[in-house]
Amino acid sequence: MQITPEEVSETLAMIAQQNLDIRTITLGLSIRDCSDRDIGRCADKVYERLVRAGEGLVPTADQLAREYGIPIANKRLSVTPVAEVCAASEANDLSPVAVAMDRAASTVGVDFVGGFSALVQKGMSVSDTKLIDSIPGALAVTEKVCSSVNLASTRAGINMDAVLTMAKQILATARATADRHSIGCAKLVVFANAVEDNPFMAGSFHGSGEAEAVVNVGVSGPGVVRAVLANMPDDANITDIAEAIKATAFKITRAGELIAREASRRLGVEMGILDLSLAPTPAEGDSVAAILEAIGVGTTGGPGTTAALALLNDAVKKGGVMASSSVGGLSGAFIPISEDAGMVRAVQAGALSLDKLEAMTSVCSVGLDMIAVPGDTSVETIAGIIADEMAIGVINNKTTAVRLIPAYDSVAGDLVEFGGLLGSTVVMPVNQFAGNVFARRGGRFPAPLGSLRN
Repeated sequence: MQITPEEVSETLAMIAQQNLDIRTITLGLSIRDCSDRDIGRCADKVYERLVRAGEGLVPTADQLAREYGIPIANKRLSVTPVAEVCAASEANDLSPVAVAMDRAASTVGVDFVGGFSALVQKGMSVSDTKLIDSIPGALAVTEKVCSSVNLASTRAGINMDAVLTMAKQILATARATADRHSIGCAKLVVFANAVEDNPFMAGSFHGSGEAEAVVNVGVSGPGVVRAVLANMPDDANITDIAEAIKATAFKITRAGELIAREASRRLGVEMGILDLSLAPTPAEGDSVAAILEAIGVGTTGGPGTTAALALLNDAVKKGGVMASSSVGGLSGAFIPISEDAGMVRAVQAGALSLDKLEAMTSVCSVGLDMIAVPGDTSVETIAGIIADEMAIGVINNKTTAVRLIPAYDSVAGDLVEFGGLLGSTVVMPVNQFAGNVFARRGGRFPAPLGSLRN
């Protein structure tokens, strides 16, 4: 891949002035050979596998950052869904594996490790049930472990029994980490149509269709896109805006492609995908909300927001695909609340509500992300929110997700501080009219007609 001096100069300006970074290098690892009837031996095998395979990740990433001058914000590991690995185990509590994952992450120096996961879109096996039951305890005693559960897919529909179960587990996780603003829920996400090569947390896991070990790279640059749009005149038409976003996304992706190829070569593993996601941070200007407002929306959440987000998401994907043959993951625009200072301001201004966010998720890359809700929110309300979001993903054949944080002992309007990349947020009010029947009907929401494509 040829990089011109002009591209180098432009990229350096993006880094110095607009918060461009490689958001994550995620090493995906198969741990299927760690299966064992004894949970202790299984945990030991997982620890040894992660340390052996992951020991070179952080030094390699740090060396690449020095050589190319591109910050690499996070180094992460992801593993085979643990529910699959522990199918042979006789233990009911699978948290020893999470503890081993956490210990390995600390040993090799990565920021997070994902894959304490289960895929239950069509039904739950015994090991799936064990893993889900273990989530609150596992996330309470670990710092770096992330958990995800896939509840729905376009081909299978929605597992409504699992929706209610996960609503209960989200509340249980909130209680288990109540002394830390229920931060365990920030490491727990539920999906419709989860992808196997996602490098971003909390939803990353190493899917069954992946190679033994792969490098997946996540690139981000909302500050870069915002800066480009801020320099465009107010009379620029929407086509011009879309073209500017595409061109910028192309440039951002080129930087990520270079790092991904080099990381793959030096680590001696396959290059997986490049995920071009505009993932915001609490840093001022590094905000998807700021992009939407630069497009022309008065305040994020106001009329026009969903259309502007659809334009942004589509243009980012088009620009990224032109720059790499390996674009994958969740590529597009993320709209987390706590991680985006502009989103937090929109909530505080009363412009952005949970209902509006749900509408926005129909055109963004993921879903309801990093949203704090009152700690006394009912299980039926949480199950209803999850079911609504799963339906958007299933009917529209796209990935959607829910990462809610029922902030223990907090009410709507309270400020909750998580620290670091997770930022802070305002507790959002929720619709109180969920009822007690829908969430408890159970069964399987049938797959839509559009799933019949054979």
